[in-house]
Amino acid sequence: MDQENNSPARKIKQPPVLFARTQEVIARVSAIVGGPLITYWNNPRGSVCANDVVALNEILEGAGFHDTIYLFIKSDGGSGQVSLRFVNLLRQHCRRLVALVPLECASAATMITLGADEIRMGPTAFLTAVDTSLNHALSPVDRDNDRVSVSLDELNRVIRRWRAEQHDSTENPYKSLFSYVHPLVIGAVDRAESLSVMLCRELLAYHIADEARAHEIAATLNSKYPSHSYPILLNEAAKIGLNATPLAPEVNALLLELNRLYSEMGQKATTDFDEIRAHGNEILNILEGKDMQVFYQHDKDWYYRSEERRWITMNDDSSWRSISRVGGKLRRRIVHIA
Repeated sequence: MDQENNSPARKIKQPPVLFARTQEVIARVSAIVGGPLITYWNNPRGSVCANDVVALNEILEGAGFHDTIYLFIKSDGGSGQVSLRFVNLLRQHCRRLVALVPLECASAATMITLGADEIRMGPTAFLTAVDTSLNHALSPVDRDNDRVSVSLDELNRVIRRWRAEQHDSTENPYKSLFSYVHPLVIGAVDRAESLSVMLCRELLAYHIADEARAHEIAATLNSKYPSHSYPILLNEAAKIGLNATPLAPEVNALLLELNRLYSEMGQKATTDFDEIRAHGNEILNILEGKDMQVFYQHDKDWYYRSEERRWITMNDDSSWRSISRVGGKLRRRIVHIA
């Protein structure tokens, strides 16, 4: 254990924080659209999580109420229940919410856009299906000994395929499936699927009064598509009943520039001590509004335990951090979110 705690003295790499440059782009977008811009960006290793709502509240706390808030969102997804809380908080600060989507907006991020009155999509933008996949404590493990996500659609397809090929058999297909997927995982995923439909309906209810129409859109997003990551482009989004419109070219170009800046902030900054010890610094989630940026940064040591085939962490200083402009001066602080 002493070997694990004694890291050589070496300058730790830090990811850049490009607050001045991102603020400039946000100001330009706000001027074009005619309202405040809130940004929500996830690194591919970040996700929509519960702490994002508290971080969003930091951004909105001094923003007041607006007729329209514009939300730039780029994310691979996360928790659908957080999506509902995220939209609910935004809705307390505006009469109308417009989602600006220049790139991927998947899974739980798609759910966030369902709470927007309008979804403006650029040429490279896409939404996805929102059928639920679940990473359970009893889920199967992959070759790296990590728990994998299981979706109800995948389970149902396995059962249907088994029955189609074994139509003369009287054996229960679940008996064989239980050897690979724990029955409690199957039950949890089934429950989560019902929750996903309910969340979609609740989000759509913010701007769609017709319950039947909202249910149809929710059911389509949860069960129509053959893949969880199936890209729903602008025309398809409009076809299923969402108020999806093209994103203005000049706004799209600025949001792509903003994504480039956030991607630079979100780059891996790994300091290798040797082949089994390293220090990782990486910004995963970024939220930003006028004069304030809040982000979550991984900041910890990694040690590889070969006998367990996994990396463990030590000296974990990961935290939410903010940078704001107050009276012309920049203020940096740790945001304590439990």
